[in-house]
Amino acid sequence: MIDTIAQIALAAIAAILAITLHETAHGYAALALGDTTARDAGRLSLNPLRHVDPVGTLLLPGVLLVGQLLAFGRVMFMFGWAKPVPVGAWSFRDPRRGMAIVAAAGPASNFVLAIIGALLLPASPGGMPGVFAYIDRASAAHPWWSAFIVPFILYNLVLGLFNLIPLPPLDGGRIAVGLLPLALARIWARMERAGIVIVLLVVFLLPALLSQFGIAFDPFRAAMGQVLPWALRLVLGLAGHHLGPPVHEQFF
Repeated sequence: MIDTIAQIALAAIAAILAITLHETAHGYAALALGDTTARDAGRLSLNPLRHVDPVGTLLLPGVLLVGQLLAFGRVMFMFGWAKPVPVGAWSFRDPRRGMAIVAAAGPASNFVLAIIGALLLPASPGGMPGVFAYIDRASAAHPWWSAFIVPFILYNLVLGLFNLIPLPPLDGGRIAVGLLPLALARIWARMERAGIVIVLLVVFLLPALLSQFGIAFDPFRAAMGQVLPWALRLVLGLAGHHLGPPVHEQFF
């Protein structure tokens, strides 16, 4: 059996990799479109230390990780961010479309990494149907390797899906700004400063506050509980894992 400290350490490495590679993908996408700002700032690096934000990459994910492992025995949700990669939109031929492409590179990289993680996950022997039962069997058969690769898959999926929320400054919001008609895009872009406050309010603060009064309001958790099993089944299937017929299940 793998002890809790080792499990936390391996899961933390998986989280840091998912977050920092997400940011690196933004920089490389910008470079491909002609912007050298990230390269000139030394941010086109796979060294996680160049992308670490003390609060978003270390403190908050660490608190969430330890708290959930101690309370529930598994990680059910993670949230964090790396130091944003600088991008000079003025270098793009079409700044609005260019920023949308750069934004899309982050979630796209996470989905690719999740598939790579699924390819590295050992096949699980037969048993009860369901994607989480499959992962539990793989973890039991290969506890040390699965302690890293299973969180790596989950963190990349959650990070990619979360960032597709169409609200600036999340990547989905910047993609929306690039796709909307110009008049609507300008209105949507003005939400950049307030967007993260709205996200934190709806995803974290309001559900926690209302739960104290017995009111169940957690739209992100409910949506992710439905979408994540489907996404996990998809990446495992693309990686060649045979999960059998789908069953209805929720992550949370």
